[in-house]
Amino acid sequence: MRNPLSQIVREIEPSGIRKFFDLANTMENVISLGVGEPDFDTPWHIREEGIYSLEKGKTFYTSNSGLSELKREIATYLERRYHLRYDEKQVLVTVGGSEAIDIGLRAMLDPGDEVIIPEPCYVSYLPCVKLASGVPVRLPLEEKDGFKLTGEKLRSALTDKTKIVVLPFPNNPTGAVMKKEDLEEIAEIIKERDLFVLSDEIYSELTYEGEHVSIASLPGMEERTIVINGFSKSFAMTGWRLGYAVGPVEIIRQMIKIHQYVIMCAPTTSQYAAIEALKYGDSDVEKMRESYDERRRFLVKELNDMQIPCFEPKGAFYIFPNISRFGMTSEEFATRLLNQERVAVVPGTAFGECGEGFLRISYAYSIDNLKKALEKIQKFMDTILET
Repeated sequence: MRNPLSQIVREIEPSGIRKFFDLANTMENVISLGVGEPDFDTPWHIREEGIYSLEKGKTFYTSNSGLSELKREIATYLERRYHLRYDEKQVLVTVGGSEAIDIGLRAMLDPGDEVIIPEPCYVSYLPCVKLASGVPVRLPLEEKDGFKLTGEKLRSALTDKTKIVVLPFPNNPTGAVMKKEDLEEIAEIIKERDLFVLSDEIYSELTYEGEHVSIASLPGMEERTIVINGFSKSFAMTGWRLGYAVGPVEIIRQMIKIHQYVIMCAPTTSQYAAIEALKYGDSDVEKMRESYDERRRFLVKELNDMQIPCFEPKGAFYIFPNISRFGMTSEEFATRLLNQERVAVVPGTAFGECGEGFLRISYAYSIDNLKKALEKIQKFMDTILET
C-alpha cells in the first residue's frame, strides 16, 4: 500500500507548545503559566450581542469576506487607532488570525519563494510557509538588540529569492516591540528590494510604552503589507475564532478565493459580537491592558530579584527570562520544573532554536497565581543550586 501522507506534512514538527502542555494536562494541581490566552471573560456586552444575534435567528452564512458592517467597523477602528486607511474591499474576516496568516502566504507564494521569519516567534509561520510551497528562512534575533529586527540582520538574510518578510510584533514570546524609527529602517530595505511584509499585529492593543505603530502606516508600505489582526487577545475572544486581514485589493481578492473554498465564511455569531467589540469595547481593552501592565511590572521585578535575568517586555503578555546560568537546556528546565513543582512554562526552543536558554512565561494570570508560581520556581532554583 502506498504511503497515504504528504511528505511536506510528515516533515512538519508538532507544535512545541501543545506537545509540552499535553503532558501538563495529564497532571494534577499544575499552575500553568504557559497558555497564551487572556484570563478575562469576554466582556458581557459583547457576549450579549452574540446571544442576541442567535435569538434573532441570524444563523446563516455571511458573504465570504464577512459582514459589510463588520468590515466597515474594522476599517474605522484601524484608522482611529493606528492611522491606517482601508476601504471595505481591502478587508477579509477570517477564522482567527492564524487562518489569515495561512491564506495570506498561500495567496502570495510560488514554489521556491523565500520568506524571512525572525525568531523567536509564534509557531505557525514556518509550517504555513512550507504548506504554501515556500522556503522559510529563519533569522535569529538577539537579546542584546531587544529582540528587534534590525536592518543589518534583515540584509544578512536576503537573497534574490526573498519575497516576504514576516514582522511578528508585538512579539510572542519575547514581548518585544518595534518603534517607528525601527520600522522606518526596515521599510526602506523592503522598498529597496521590492519585497512584501506579513505584519502580525494581533497584540497591537497590548503595548505598554507609547502607541503601537504599524509598518503599513509608513510611506510606500500600505501597498506592500498584509496586516493581520483579530479579537482573541485584545477583546478576550479566543474561543470566538475571529480575525482579519487588510491589505492591497489584488492580494485580498486572492485570499478571499482561498477562504471561500476552504472556509466559506467566519462564524456569523462571532461577527455580530465583533461589531459590538469594535464600537463599544475601548474601555474593556484599557482595563485589561492596565491589569496586564501591573502583572508585567511585578513579574519582571520578581524574576530579576530572584537572579533570573529578564528582558523587559514592552508588549503582548509574555516574559522571556534567561535561564542559561542553570546549566540545563530550556526543555530540561521546563520539564523538571513541571515534574518537581507542578509549574508549567514553555521552553524557549518551542519558538525557534535561538530560544535555547530561555523560557516563555505568560502573565495572562492573576497576581495571586503568579505569586504562587514564583514561590515554587524559587524552591526549584534552591534545589538545583544546592546540587
